[in-house]
This record gives sequence, structure tokens and C-alpha cells, in this order.
Amino acid sequence: MRLAFFGDVVGKSGRDAVIKYISLNKQSKKFDFVIVNGENAAHGFGITQRICDQFFEVGVDVITLGNHTFDQKSDMQMFDREKNLIRPLNYPNGTPGHGFVIATVPFFNKKVLVINLMGRLFLEANDDPFFTMKEFLCQYKLGTNVDAIFVDFHAEATAEKVALARYLDGKISGFVGTHTHVPTADPQILFGGTGYLSDCGMCGDYNSCIGMDDDASIKRFTSKVHAYAKMIPSQKEATVCGVVMDIDSDGLCENIQTIRVGGFLREQKDCVY
Repeated sequence: MRLAFFGDVVGKSGRDAVIKYISLNKQSKKFDFVIVNGENAAHGFGITQRICDQFFEVGVDVITLGNHTFDQKSDMQMFDREKNLIRPLNYPNGTPGHGFVIATVPFFNKKVLVINLMGRLFLEANDDPFFTMKEFLCQYKLGTNVDAIFVDFHAEATAEKVALARYLDGKISGFVGTHTHVPTADPQILFGGTGYLSDCGMCGDYNSCIGMDDDASIKRFTSKVHAYAKMIPSQKEATVCGVVMDIDSDGLCENIQTIRVGGFLREQKDCVY
């Protein structure tokens, strides 16, 4: 089974690029299951029902989120209504929405458990992701009641990502970090068989400051008057950044490659070109 994941989609430029890439390549590159992180999809902050619909229409199976989950206030019921739209699992009890979903891959009749988590270092105060996963995985095990388990860990600190991935090694199929908007060069299969990448990077314009307009970003670092430096997504050509994992019959990763196509970054061809 081939699983494809695409990093933080930033604004219209990122949306257009990733939607085009998935619609053109899902079948030809044999992506059996597609996950997209959409927490910056609505003008850089949050997501809307319309954008969810656009992603699902081109074959996205699950949308994950992060620290901008609730930035768009227009439709809070969306998070309970859309079962394949998930926010971090380690948000406090009572938070709208849900932190995981089990979706079926029809061709293989396989069940894929997708989990969204948030880090705590240099981010918001959330429940401990290590304890959350320890408790949660008492209910789900590879080869028992699910065929694959994938974690999108939305976190700032690389050490926290590495530590949690190694804590979960062999218990999950794949672990990919998001949030920094910068792709890392460390795709690997950990000793226990879990596919790992510290950060997938963003689907957005890299000729910018992590997807946002340069001028506003610079003003925020050189002045305390943030009201005069509204963050606006850059709208030049986006780079699509993703990762592809081939999952074996035991639910572990047997191959991992990154995708980097278009835009300002140098292209990196994935394993299925």
C-alpha cells in the first residue's frame, strides 16, 4: 500500500499547486491513500468548508491540522461534521472535532488509522503527546484492528519530533513532522520499521518567509507594532512538498521518499516518477 502525505498548504498558491499535483498524479503514481495538512490553507490561517471540499474532491482521504486549526470562525460545526478532517489528538477534552480517524482503502480493504498531534516545546500548552499516544495505542495495534497507523506531528522542535518517533518506533507505520514549513533531508526507516521525516515542508511559495509576504515578516522582527505588519501569504508559484511511504503487509514502512516539485526550490523526484 502506498501512502502519500503533503505538508502544510499555505494560501491559494499552495492550494492550487497541491490540488493540481494530486489530481494529475494520484492514479499514475499509485497513491492508495492521500493525507494533506491543511492548517494554513485559508489565506495562511486555518481552513474552511469550501477548501475541505476541494481537497476531498481531488482524492484527499484525510486532512490534518495544527496550531491554526480554529483560526477561521465561520463554521465551528465543521470539525464535528467532517470525520476525515482531524485536529490534534492531544488538545484538551471538550475541544471541537476529533484527533484521529480510521479510513478504509477500498482496493486493499485495509484500515488506515491517521492521528494528528501537537508538540509542546515552543508552542501552545497541550496534553503530553507521549502519554497521549501511550494511552491511545492501547486500543489500536498494527495487524490486529488496523493495517497501518500514520502520525502527523505538528511541532516546532526537531528533538521532540525525533524523540516521539523513536518512542513509537515499530508501533506505527509512518511519522512525519509538520509546522516549520521547511523540508528536512532525513527521510529514513527507523530500526523498528517506522518511516520517519522530521518535517515535510510546506506546499507554498518558498520565495517568501515560510510562505508569507517578506515585508510583513521583516517588520514583525524589526518593530513591535505588529498591527502595521499583517501577515499575507505570498502568491508566487508554490513548491509541492510531500513524502511517499510504501507500507508492507505487516503495516511497517519498506520504502520512503520525498517529493519536491515546482516553484522556487530545486526539484527532487520521488520514488514513483
